[in-house]
Amino acid sequence: MKKLSIWILIIAAVVAATGCNTVRGVGKDVEKGGQAIQRAVK
Repeated sequence: MKKLSIWILIIAAVVAATGCNTVRGVGKDVEKGGQAIQRAVK
């Protein structure tokens, strides 16, 4: 059961990373998420 959970997490991480195309893209997505949270708090 643990192996299955680990594989599911790995696959999800790969899919998320390829959706952003690059590590730089992931950073931009995280930054945009943070900016959205800051706007919502104001």
